[in-house]
Amino acid sequence: MLPPLAITVMGVSGSGKSTLGALLAKQLGCAFLEGDSFHSTQNVEKMRHGIPLTDADRWPWLDDLGAAMGEAVGRDGLVVAACSALRRSYRERLATGAHQPMVFILLNTTATELARRMEGRPDHYMPPSLLNSQLATLEMPEPDETALVLDASACPEDLGHQAMAWLTCRNSVLRHT
Repeated sequence: MLPPLAITVMGVSGSGKSTLGALLAKQLGCAFLEGDSFHSTQNVEKMRHGIPLTDADRWPWLDDLGAAMGEAVGRDGLVVAACSALRRSYRERLATGAHQPMVFILLNTTATELARRMEGRPDHYMPPSLLNSQLATLEMPEPDETALVLDASACPEDLGHQAMAWLTCRNSVLRHT
């Protein structure tokens, strides 16, 4: 249905990246990569202790995830990943590492809703205390980036329908150019 493509579901912690990413991967019949699983033990421990990551912490993580996405696209033609990808430079690094066409789906909602969701995940290593630093880091996709922004307060099924419609429409445009 789609040309070779890496799809990154992005946003701050608690936005629903993993839920939507897994749903899209199931609908598309492709692999789903959980970006959190590519973090080093040191990164996880920093976050667990409420210490925001630096760019130096993030680069190897983004490189590893990008390479894994590229391998999956090379093998299967399509992959979906969940990754915060908060800054444009992070999105560019991820795409460079993948060596494949990449699109982004940003899940965006209010800080209050994000905090509520994070409070409901007591076993997750990302504490609610890091939410403000993530929101401060978030750079909305620019018009020249291939990205869809969705309201993360919608139910996952509705988000999945919106994302699939955008991907399908995008594919139709690609076929006619």
